[in-house]
Amino acid sequence: MSGSLEYKSDESMTAFAKMLEEKYPVECVKMFRKTDADITDIGKLAGCDIAVFFTRRLTIDGEQLEAVKEYCASGKPIIGIRTASHGFQKWLEMDKEVFGGNYKGHFGAGPKCELTTAEKGHDHLALKGFTAFKSAGSLYKNPAVAKDVHVLLNGAIPNQSEPVAWVRERDVVEIKQRVFYTSLGHPDDFKVAAFNRLLLNALGWCLKDETTFAK
Repeated sequence: MSGSLEYKSDESMTAFAKMLEEKYPVECVKMFRKTDADITDIGKLAGCDIAVFFTRRLTIDGEQLEAVKEYCASGKPIIGIRTASHGFQKWLEMDKEVFGGNYKGHFGAGPKCELTTAEKGHDHLALKGFTAFKSAGSLYKNPAVAKDVHVLLNGAIPNQSEPVAWVRERDVVEIKQRVFYTSLGHPDDFKVAAFNRLLLNALGWCLKDETTFAK
């Protein structure tokens, strides 16, 4: 689901979906912003095995917003990219309730964000084959993520450090829903093989599938 004009999410997600369908046995259902208050094909969300959100302050309401909330309440896995932390202006609580985040804006653009593996992230499936790089995107502030969040990557600029990628298993309908979020997602990040590897690993971890996206 794409709708982050600031970060050209339609371009990034179209390319990522094309790569997925060419290399892996998956079908991508693209639900893209038509206007801030309208997302195409959102009715297909309920039938998806996993949802990837890259939206920014969309103002959907009524049945469309309910479709997002119902998916999140289903227990199916979820991935959030960058502005997904504030993806829906009429449900900003999604950040805290679903992703376990605490988005408080971002630091100024300019210095590149240097990534490092968090202390408990070294052996996690989501970082298998991942190599650190420097992101051109501004560093997001997430000063108090949920207690059940497992931070994988930290990002640093001079005198500042914040978590930039994590996983979470939250209790939903008597199961542990797997959630991955990253505040990375600048258009230049998608040009880096390591970032695409991170997203592929996230798909595998969220779906409890260690083989499909391994290569």
